[in-house]
Amino acid sequence: MWGGGGAVRALTRALGRRRMAAALPGAAGDDHADQSFQTGVRGTLQNYNWKMQLKSSSSLPMSLTEIKSGMLTGKRLFSTSHSSVDPKEMKKFQLLAQKWWDEDGEYSALHSMNDIRVPFIRDTLLSMSSNYSLGSPLSGVKILDVGCGGGLLSEPLGRLGASVTGIDPLEDNIRTAERHKSFDPVLAKRIQYKCSSLEEIVEESMETFDVIVASEVVEHVADLEMFIKCCFQLLKPEGSLFITTINKTQLSYILGIVVAEKIVGIVPEGTHEWEKFVPPEELEHLLESNGFSVKAVNGMLYNPLSGSWSWMENTSINYAMHAVRSGAQGQSDPTDTPAEVSSEQPSATAA
Repeated sequence: MWGGGGAVRALTRALGRRRMAAALPGAAGDDHADQSFQTGVRGTLQNYNWKMQLKSSSSLPMSLTEIKSGMLTGKRLFSTSHSSVDPKEMKKFQLLAQKWWDEDGEYSALHSMNDIRVPFIRDTLLSMSSNYSLGSPLSGVKILDVGCGGGLLSEPLGRLGASVTGIDPLEDNIRTAERHKSFDPVLAKRIQYKCSSLEEIVEESMETFDVIVASEVVEHVADLEMFIKCCFQLLKPEGSLFITTINKTQLSYILGIVVAEKIVGIVPEGTHEWEKFVPPEELEHLLESNGFSVKAVNGMLYNPLSGSWSWMENTSINYAMHAVRSGAQGQSDPTDTPAEVSSEQPSATAA
């Protein structure tokens, strides 16, 4: 029997306890359910031989293939189009453009992700520099937030003192971000938003940014290698690229799509496509092949019962990656025809 089923059974038991606890006074039942969820998922990840049996880019077992046909894919094939924007993805997010700042709504998991992704970005950048202000530790840092949506990540980075440019191909998302930013005069000076794709700003902003952030974005793009080439061109030499995304494993399909979208409803159904999930070794290879050096890869775990994120060593579900652009100009033409990707990955952990 597939080892990932233990995590699903643990989640089901925890949800059952949570429903029972709702009928009782006090919060002890919720605490117990949260603990059961964490124990079930972490225990499964620790005890299962992931290296051999949950290899990234592995195909789904036949039982799951029957649920979602056509998923047995080999290496990722990249499009040779001149846009990284997928029109189908834009239609999905168009329907939710007014809901970005509802902390209990469809984007609640992204709101809570700020609790770990913002410190990850901040602390990594501070560890690379000794020149910073305690009140505004990212003062003077120019950040590009790609796929900024309603500004959920742009705003906390701006509050840390950074000069942030947020781009998104959806005009409604940009209008939502602009409207929310206007409530804070400080942010109005530090953040600017543009309705644009990544490749559309390359010519005007070559080697402009110290940092690029692409959080929960790369699993939605149409051409991942071109996306990375554009990031290289926009970053200054030695600039940092931060990515958070979803691994392509059996467990990520069960928890990220079946449970999160179809059972629990953490995100709207249809938000993700398993075929577009990106294994960390594939992403690392693409980055290393296009002028980046990967410095850190950390696993992330979301607890839907407590609505919180935590770091873990295992990257079988969600993960964060930090890479640094090389100092020399390299393979940076976003119109180049990409090559197929192999899957070799040295281990990496955050400092």
